[in-house]
Amino acid sequence: MYAARPTPPDRITSPQNPRIKEVLRLQEKSAERRRQGLTVVEGARELSHAQLAGWRVAQLLLCPELAGETLTQALQAAPPAGELLLVSAAVFAKLAVRERSDGVLAVLHTPRRTLADLQLPANPLVLVLEAVEKPGNLGAILRTADAAPAHAVLVGDPRTDLYNPNVIRASLGGIFTVPTVAAPMPEVLAFLQAKGIRTFAAALAEGVNSYTAAHLAGPTALVLGTEADGLTPATRQACDETIIIPMRGQLDSLNVSVAAAVLAFEAVRQRGQ
Repeated sequence: MYAARPTPPDRITSPQNPRIKEVLRLQEKSAERRRQGLTVVEGARELSHAQLAGWRVAQLLLCPELAGETLTQALQAAPPAGELLLVSAAVFAKLAVRERSDGVLAVLHTPRRTLADLQLPANPLVLVLEAVEKPGNLGAILRTADAAPAHAVLVGDPRTDLYNPNVIRASLGGIFTVPTVAAPMPEVLAFLQAKGIRTFAAALAEGVNSYTAAHLAGPTALVLGTEADGLTPATRQACDETIIIPMRGQLDSLNVSVAAAVLAFEAVRQRGQ
């Protein structure tokens, strides 16, 4: 676990440093992230979104050569609450996953959100994902949820860690700006029903309404499954209505993140936003 420790007078210059190995374990192992309740975010912009959303910083790693003089001086003078470590360019290259990193990386305490914690407006728009497994897809959907905007993203039976650094990177910080909760799918559906939110299952079935014909202006949850298998039969049957995005070409489906964007922005259009 990370604890407050004095900042060393010299920057860390070896990728074999135990502190660097701790961060690498968090990046690479979901079990380690869950055990410690920590995750890793790269980039000053994403860190700013996290702080605005109230996420606490356990550790800030800063590479002055990459961050630039102004940013380095600002973060050294008033770093986020947490431990500040200066690292060499070689060490940061070991940690960074971006090609052109800005030299800022942070270890964050991950929130323990439940369905009961969600504060939804009177007419919510919610995106629901069943068994999502690709971090890039989840991250892209979180970007859509921020842009539309949707009021929450609920992930039923997830097959990927919500706080996987690849999710955070793909979301461009959307994981911080949109309330996101993982729970068993039956609990997600029961929560939506109790809140009076109508559920729309996105499917490939023939003979169902086009998404443009569905009434998405009221309390709405758009429910999407995996690209390989779609929604499970149990989830589809539990939803109030099934809708389809008509495919005009020879292929039979869209990437799930693209489908989520199409549906979300149609709901926003119907609401006159």
